[in-house]
Amino acid sequence: MRIAAFDLGSNSFHMIVVETRPDGSFVSLAKEREMLRLGDLVARDGALGATARQRAFEVVRRFQQIAQTQQADQIVAVGTSALREAADGPAFVESVQQKLGVTIHIIDGIHEATTIFTAIRASVVIDPSPALALDLGGGSLEIMLGDAAGLDFAASAKLGVGRLTTTFFASDPPTTEELAAARDHVSRELEQILAEVAEFKPKLLIGSSGTFIAIATIAATLRSGTPPDHLNHLTVTYREIATAAKRVFAETRQGRTKIPGADARRAELLPAGFVVLLYIMERLDLRAMTISGWALREGLVLQTIAAHDPTDFGDDPKSIRRASVLSLCHRCNWNAPHGFQVAELAGKLFDATASIHGLDANQRELLECAALLHDIGEHISRTNHDRHSAYLIEHGDLRGFSPEEVSELILLARYHLRGSEKALKKDPKITVEQFDRLRYLIGLLRIADALDASHSEEITQISALERADGTLVLSLVARGEAELELWALRRKQGFFEQVSGLTCEGQVQRSRRKKLTPFLSAGAGLG
Repeated sequence: MRIAAFDLGSNSFHMIVVETRPDGSFVSLAKEREMLRLGDLVARDGALGATARQRAFEVVRRFQQIAQTQQADQIVAVGTSALREAADGPAFVESVQQKLGVTIHIIDGIHEATTIFTAIRASVVIDPSPALALDLGGGSLEIMLGDAAGLDFAASAKLGVGRLTTTFFASDPPTTEELAAARDHVSRELEQILAEVAEFKPKLLIGSSGTFIAIATIAATLRSGTPPDHLNHLTVTYREIATAAKRVFAETRQGRTKIPGADARRAELLPAGFVVLLYIMERLDLRAMTISGWALREGLVLQTIAAHDPTDFGDDPKSIRRASVLSLCHRCNWNAPHGFQVAELAGKLFDATASIHGLDANQRELLECAALLHDIGEHISRTNHDRHSAYLIEHGDLRGFSPEEVSELILLARYHLRGSEKALKKDPKITVEQFDRLRYLIGLLRIADALDASHSEEITQISALERADGTLVLSLVARGEAELELWALRRKQGFFEQVSGLTCEGQVQRSRRKKLTPFLSAGAGLG
């Protein structure tokens, strides 16, 4: 089934067309965005006006044409704060219905918050919990609190950046008095809501939608000197946000467009966004914000899918990571038995060599995910499939992984087949901290891959013993002779030997035990 979702917001109109999959996931086919700033007009005049209505109508018409070109089976369209409050909002909705046949559902702030949180919990690992999630649009601020299992609290406040900018920021750059007045207003509007939120003791802050993404991008770019490669699960600290805010507050609107990482289309709205975010972080003593790349339009898609075929990610906050990895694997028609076997063996190798590498459970999970993904590049070509795998992971829209973790998965796939430790260290995508971890993980992944060289799941058990002479004996229990696996091990053990300073030796013992159950079944984490 193909679904088109239209998010007709106060700042921007967004659309996405997706193709759903049997596992409850979806693949994006088309995306479009148009910044209309309707919230500014409604805050100033109480209505859209004829010119803005016509512009908005043409955008919806274009969205419909894209949906039709992509052969969407269903269009879901919602209007939020600006269309809800505009005196001529009903006339616009009626015009779209009559002339285009597109039904726009006007939703209230609580409905909007619930839909957004559906997307957030499917996009970000909510750990630790509970999490406070914020979505700042042009007309309103949606406030949500919950965990991986669902939403516990939702509220909406009329604190959109368009509304605040029109009301408080007449000067360019904003004056100290304007910033103080805006902050006082935010404090009054949020006093009761944040008092309720504080009782839940939120441990994580998640921001979604354009303004918070713009703020995080500036903060991350000022931190590292380059824009982040990935936005979903990007985390920036309070100190970094406050530093970025000082820069933004001191610049004119035109000057803000030149700040590294800035989105020129949001330059005018940035001061209001920083005022709201900094106040909430200070009031609740939240020291960092993590970005969700998904928001209302993806929530609409997920709710539409659930209406046809309910999917539950369960209470495990990391289940979305496993589901996302498996979805990408399936999209690439990967060799499932080999992928599951290498992941199983990689986990066992990790455990057996824990005293050597000293890595933690998070790195074990990352190794298993990389093992599942390492050969997906064969979907493009067997030749250079390591590079193809890295490319597919980079552009695979993996959910629940931080940008740093996506980078590590890319590097694990890129170096699982070939490449020296020296080449890895010089790779432009790697940091010093990542190098220290990844060199061990790459060595383990190469060995795990070798131990299923025949793609027949010969090896059932692995243990390791480090001898005093510097030899690491890998005791392998196999259903057969595993001659191909031993041959491949000798070819691919060199990287781990170089990293660990040990010499590897494989020994095989025959077994008639049944095949192992993969560490992730085909439906793991998918409900």
